[in-house]
Amino acid sequence: MKIHQLTVDEVLRSLQSGPAGLSGDRLVEFGPNQVVRARRESVLWQFSKEFIHFFALILWLASGMAFWAHFQDPGQGMATLGFAIVGVIVVNGVFSFWQVYRAERALAALEKLLPHQVKVQRGGVFLQIPAAGLVPGDVISVEGGDVIPADCRVMESFGIRVNVATVTGESLPKARNADPSTEETFLHSRNALLAGTTVVSGTGQAVVCATGNHTEFGKIAHLTQSIRHASFPLQRDIAFLSRVLALLAAALGILFFLIGLTIPLSFTQNLLFAIGIIVANVPEGLLPTVTLALAMGAQRMARRNVVIRHLPAVETLGSTTVICTDKTGTLTENRMHVRRLHLAGAFLDVKDGAELAALAGRHAEFFAALGLCHNLKETGEQGERAFLGDPTEVALAELAARVTSADPAFPRVDEVPFDSDRRRMSTLYRTPQGLLLYAKGALETLLPLCAEVDTDTGRRALTPEWRSRLLRTTRCSRSTCRRRRPACRRLS
Repeated sequence: MKIHQLTVDEVLRSLQSGPAGLSGDRLVEFGPNQVVRARRESVLWQFSKEFIHFFALILWLASGMAFWAHFQDPGQGMATLGFAIVGVIVVNGVFSFWQVYRAERALAALEKLLPHQVKVQRGGVFLQIPAAGLVPGDVISVEGGDVIPADCRVMESFGIRVNVATVTGESLPKARNADPSTEETFLHSRNALLAGTTVVSGTGQAVVCATGNHTEFGKIAHLTQSIRHASFPLQRDIAFLSRVLALLAAALGILFFLIGLTIPLSFTQNLLFAIGIIVANVPEGLLPTVTLALAMGAQRMARRNVVIRHLPAVETLGSTTVICTDKTGTLTENRMHVRRLHLAGAFLDVKDGAELAALAGRHAEFFAALGLCHNLKETGEQGERAFLGDPTEVALAELAARVTSADPAFPRVDEVPFDSDRRRMSTLYRTPQGLLLYAKGALETLLPLCAEVDTDTGRRALTPEWRSRLLRTTRCSRSTCRRRRPACRRLS
């Protein structure tokens, strides 16, 4: 039986744990909760490889021949040519290595997605320990803003919603509960908390069921390290061209050497002339030209947050005509922004700052609800307001922050987190007017609770006509709004 298909009690028994957590240290048995990096090539070997590939070897041979020719017949400029070829090899090798090294440093940042400290219950006592010390069977506490340190099975959930984009690519937060799941895989189970994902709202407890490389996150990290890279098309083409040029240069050198035997030249002079022909036919500028072109492409892609590990991959990606993705949101920033509002019976483009500021004064309660009905954490510094949590709530809170200087200093009394049954969230505040409840959610669940509607001319009774008008507004598609903006306004 799979662990996500068991009840909480069955899960705890299978992990030899209990509601109060483990009573002993099992770290020796399972090892640290860390993604073990596969054995990698040393930096020295990676650096050396940039100077010993086939085309570089041809250039080394050409420079060696130039220096030998200078030794035999000084003053012909062959030493200068030899130094120039060596300079090309060194500059190109250092540049290519630096590009790969920087990409490796950027990929190493994946390890920072896992938290360093975690709240764990052992023997009925809550402790804060390093995340590396977690083992299967540990009971941890989670709340909004926490990064999940290991693969866990939910034991107790109070409105837990998780952003799983880092593992599955899903753009919207997913609700989590403690009920047994019928899913075949733990990855898509509604009671699974995956390492590297973030809790955007709610609180609860979970039991660790996999750590380190055994987590879904660890398996992905292992795959990225164990890939055996095949040669890129550009590498194969350059290798083929290098062989052709090497054979052509050697053939020309031998040909002119044989021709020289028929004319009155000494053996040494004839050999030096042949070497000069060979060196002259080696395209020293090809290697740095190709590397510079690829590097410029890599830099342009880096400005768009695309990391290129190997420079020849730029050419491969440039030849791509079709990209297949599994779901919407995989290639986005997983961020949302409010584009349009429907206030007082009319649509409003949010980018219209002047009109938005005017509406903020007339509909202060609406924007207060946007700024107060959420469970986000503020992370801004030096006066800038930034939020961490559900992308939908972040978009609404950022809109409220645009028109209000700060949240009212009302103490929060209680909250009811969003869940898939109620389809709304509620927060209770103590205000000078008394207790005030703010709510947001699906219009179908909020309209039955409303008695009035706010318009430009004041509040009116929420008649059946108004209800149907508001419901029709929510069904107005984006394409309809773009093509029939006046019709959408008349709809109100």
